Amino acid sequence: MSDHLVSFDPATGAEIWSAPVGDAAAEVAAAREAWPEWAAHSVAYRIETMRRFANVVKAREEEFADLISRETGKPFWEAKTEVASVIGKVEISIKAYGERTPMSRLEAAMGNRVAVRHKPHGVLAVLGPYNFPAHLPNGHIVPALIAGNAVVFKPSEKTPASGAYLVKCFHEAGVPEGVIRLLVGGPNEGKALAAEDGIDGLLFTGSARGGMSLHRQFAEAPHKILALELGGNNPMVAWNTPDLQAAAAIITQSAFLSAGQRCTCARRLIVEDGKHEALVGEVLKLMDRIIVDHPFADPQPFMGPVIDTGAADHVQSQYMELMMKGGKPIRRLDRPYEERPYLTPALIDVTDVKDRPDDEIFGPVLQLIRVKGFDAAIDEANNTRFGLAASVLTKEPELYDRFWANVRAGVINWNKPTNGAPSSAPFGGVGMSGNHRPSAYYAADYCAYPVTSVEAEAVRGGITEGLRPAYVPSDG
Repeated sequence: MSDHLVSFDPATGAEIWSAPVGDAAAEVAAAREAWPEWAAHSVAYRIETMRRFANVVKAREEEFADLISRETGKPFWEAKTEVASVIGKVEISIKAYGERTPMSRLEAAMGNRVAVRHKPHGVLAVLGPYNFPAHLPNGHIVPALIAGNAVVFKPSEKTPASGAYLVKCFHEAGVPEGVIRLLVGGPNEGKALAAEDGIDGLLFTGSARGGMSLHRQFAEAPHKILALELGGNNPMVAWNTPDLQAAAAIITQSAFLSAGQRCTCARRLIVEDGKHEALVGEVLKLMDRIIVDHPFADPQPFMGPVIDTGAADHVQSQYMELMMKGGKPIRRLDRPYEERPYLTPALIDVTDVKDRPDDEIFGPVLQLIRVKGFDAAIDEANNTRFGLAASVLTKEPELYDRFWANVRAGVINWNKPTNGAPSSAPFGGVGMSGNHRPSAYYAADYCAYPVTSVEAEAVRGGITEGLRPAYVPSDG
């Protein structure tokens, strides 16, 4: 195995970055040494440091977006929105920390008071994904640092350059080098980091398979916080929607944004059988107009390549499995350049597929499912072990109310895409989509723990029941 990790541009195959593989134990030890001093600073001090970080990123916005585009293959316009989210996350996290972890004191009997305050865990490990190599790990890191934790961050081995750039911005803003450490490496380094005795918790964004592995690994460490933000097999139900063009735009965005490489992308389109042809026709018109090209093409593409050849091969194999089981292609999944991981958007009717795989197809494949009634649509939406995002497109509020009440997911939208969840609200899923630790605005909850104190200024104590009478010596 090489002692260097190399990052390649998926659009061209060119090498863009390399660095030596790191050592998990050494990085955790450095963070442990630096943590007490960082935790001893006031919250105000840490908040101002995070604001300096936002200013550093803002000054490097174009450069950072350029790197993200080259490393992930996502269009430049989309990479710029990711960097903007990194900047915006700071003020959102500051507000969230104040609201979610406030100090409170209540007066109690006999001059006592009850106080609730919060402490940082210590050293938190962060494992980041490749689809949003800056925004998603940043959503863990900023709340963790505000709370007073030190962080060891291992970016995805597919996007290490973006992760390294993010850490560089933290250091330039004045976060001590020991307080946020970069661990370069692949799956072995990630497993080693998760197994380190010196971490007090792990914050993970990635696949359900990775989350299951971590859950098993942490089974004998209940004292360590584990926040899992996993994938989804997300349903979108379109039912009695009068504006077909608007509905088609929402469906297309939900399914194919980021080349389908978002955990919130719609994977299943559920429609009323016999009344779906016009809507599907509008979706196909938009699909046929989607530009698939390199990130800096002119005009800008809607989709770039997927992350690498292995990912493209896997999406193709999942699509072929659906076909082999009886799925009927409406728009085929094509690979225009065999040597590069470009994929065209696909739509496949899987209504008659028996034993349909309940997997997250992390690419531009949308499955069409026709049902007879709205109750059947809800049943189909829940026909998954996942529970991240769901959306219903309908003009009828009562249908939305039924959908919201009965669909099991952490994000449920009405006449909006499944993707693009706001950072100003909690984010996360149920089932195989996570472990009920919503991130985004609620990240403050898992970055600090509450401490309850009963306090009195004077020492008062006495036992009134259950004691033998005190011995009193006689005078005789």
